Amino acid sequence: MGNEMRVAEPRVLMVDDEKKVADAYALRLEDVADVTVVYGGEEALAAVDDHPVPDVVLLDRHMPGLSGDEVLDRLRDRDLRTRVVMVTAIDPGLDIVDMPFDDYLSKPVEREDLRAVIDQQCQVLAYELLGEYFRLESTRAVIDAELTADEIESDERLDEIEARRAAIEERVLGLLPDAEALLAEFSGIDRGRY
Repeated sequence: MGNEMRVAEPRVLMVDDEKKVADAYALRLEDVADVTVVYGGEEALAAVDDHPVPDVVLLDRHMPGLSGDEVLDRLRDRDLRTRVVMVTAIDPGLDIVDMPFDDYLSKPVEREDLRAVIDQQCQVLAYELLGEYFRLESTRAVIDAELTADEIESDERLDEIEARRAAIEERVLGLLPDAEALLAEFSGIDRGRY
């Protein structure tokens, strides 16, 4: 794959208690990703709270205090729209069967592989978000076709739907450059009464 990525600048959270390792992986991504580096599990959870949700979390498993496995579980409990890649020196065993990660890389990881996994995970995330976007767009389109302007204006839930739809659309367009055509095609469907 080389250095080419389809995603312009994905948001990546690099989590590793070994400062040199974390910084080295961040350097491998500096010209293709917006990378936030943290050196522990608690810092990782704080970074997710304090920054925009990362597109991809690169997460070490073996860390003092809050382990990568625990961070993974807490991220999943928060129901964040992010992809988590374990990047670790721990050889995987059957214990990973029930772990809710999206990919698993054994250290050391080459620059090309690191970039490829981020690009792939961003594409998967974009397609997951497209599903939610299409659901919200369909709801909005049916409401627009079937309800009066007064009914639409009097319901705050519709503003929430529109705000979520717009935010997802923006994120999808950032993650999947070809998405504009998909979004336009879906919006072109007539959902009104015949």
